[in-house]
Amino acid sequence: MRLLPLIAATYFMVSGGPYGLEDIIGKAGYSRALLLLLVIPFFWSLPTSLMVGELASTLPQEGGYYCWVRRALGPFWGFQEAWLSLTASVFDMAIYPVLFVTYLTRLQPTWTAGHRGTLWALAVVVLCAAWNLRGARAVGEGSIAFFCLLLSPFIILTVVAFAKSLGSPHHALANLTAPITAPDLAGAISVTLWNYMGWDNASTVAQEVEAPQRSYPRAMLIAAGLVALTYILPLTAVGLAGIPAAQFSTGAWTDAAHSLVGPWLGLAVVLGGTINGFGMFNALMMSYTRIPYALAEEGLLPRAVALKTSAGVPWVSVLLCSAAWALALNLSFERLISIDLVLYGAALLLEFVALVVLRLREPALHRPFRIPGGLPIAIASGLGPALLIAFALWAARDEHIAGIPALLFSAIVAATGPLIYLLAVTLRRTAKRAA
Repeated sequence: MRLLPLIAATYFMVSGGPYGLEDIIGKAGYSRALLLLLVIPFFWSLPTSLMVGELASTLPQEGGYYCWVRRALGPFWGFQEAWLSLTASVFDMAIYPVLFVTYLTRLQPTWTAGHRGTLWALAVVVLCAAWNLRGARAVGEGSIAFFCLLLSPFIILTVVAFAKSLGSPHHALANLTAPITAPDLAGAISVTLWNYMGWDNASTVAQEVEAPQRSYPRAMLIAAGLVALTYILPLTAVGLAGIPAAQFSTGAWTDAAHSLVGPWLGLAVVLGGTINGFGMFNALMMSYTRIPYALAEEGLLPRAVALKTSAGVPWVSVLLCSAAWALALNLSFERLISIDLVLYGAALLLEFVALVVLRLREPALHRPFRIPGGLPIAIASGLGPALLIAFALWAARDEHIAGIPALLFSAIVAATGPLIYLLAVTLRRTAKRAA
């Protein structure tokens, strides 16, 4: 992939446009939602993208963050990084086919009634697997097309909404600052964090990126700006145009486009919503499937998992991951976010630890890009994400899955990692003795 496809793929690994912001508006109101979307990137997105920019340009290896943690902290913690990321992916990846079906329901409810919704979600998994088998270049170039198609309706909606707000500026500002009757600020923060996470995902395909030492820092910073811009402008516009915040829940962009512009734009937003779910799933599949491949290369998974197509795609890993993701399709959106944040947050903190340890242990390591300000700033860069992850843990305290608290469920999943590592190492030693 060249720089532009890498930016587009990174954008979809993190965002996928304004879709997903509806619950922030509905839970916090416009003014607080805007505050969250403006402030959280400085403590969450910016430090993470800078960390990824440094480590991905310094160690541009297939497997990305797994390789960083393994080099800094050893094979045990490298495996835990991979385990946390892959288990988080099971819940993260289930979200996007669900969003696809949500918007398809807006288009024609009978298409997704009953078991049909699950079949559509499975179709997303299968089609993205087929697309990924064509290679990273195909995924990156497809992300550029998805980016243009997805954002086109929001450009029109934003322009029209801003124009309508000019006719009654006092009413527009009153709607933007109006409180909602039942605010859920903790829930809004959790959804905001989810909408801004995933900057490290693009690192796993480093060997499939042209000039990764230059491309990754640029892609991270440009994508971070694009994500923030495509969140804040549409949200501000519809708020000023008078759409009540209480009307917003997943899929409500369609109603806003219909009422402000017309049914044709509502239809375009629905189609964009399906592109959002498909495009994010497609880009993230490319990212996550390189982790089992890297583990197989180390002998921690069967060698068959490292098999590649002529296009350089680990096809066995693609099929195995797709099957795992399909099993979590029926979980609720809120539960998926809670578990995803806990597991992803633990993996992210390991990456920040790896950043600092590599600065200490290998100060002479060639770093084409480094976080400015020396070691103190590198250490401080992880504080914002750490505090926000701690808040996400607190916010998820009442969530349940399979009859047990979501935090306990996540802890059990994380605690299984060392046992799986011990099993993998034992099997590797047995295989070596047999050989």
